[in-house]
Amino acid sequence: MGSNPTARATFKLGSVSKIRTYFSETYDEMLHNVTWPTWKELQNNTIIVVVASILISVLIFLMDYLFGITGSADSTWRGLLGFIYKF
Repeated sequence: MGSNPTARATFKLGSVSKIRTYFSETYDEMLHNVTWPTWKELQNNTIIVVVASILISVLIFLMDYLFGITGSADSTWRGLLGFIYKF
């Protein structure tokens, strides 16, 4: 590009045109090509995600508790690994 002002102006106009084209095509695709879920499907999938998140968090809590990953090193319960390491 160098110091040619005409080349710089052409580059700026070309990039603005590309951005405008990108947004125009994105809008068109979102409007005509995307299959949106129904309200009932959205509710059902949300319930599935919430239940799965709760189950995974309970599983992680239990693993944390059993293996003794606690915030304090001097706590009385150090988990299964703390019990094994004590021997």
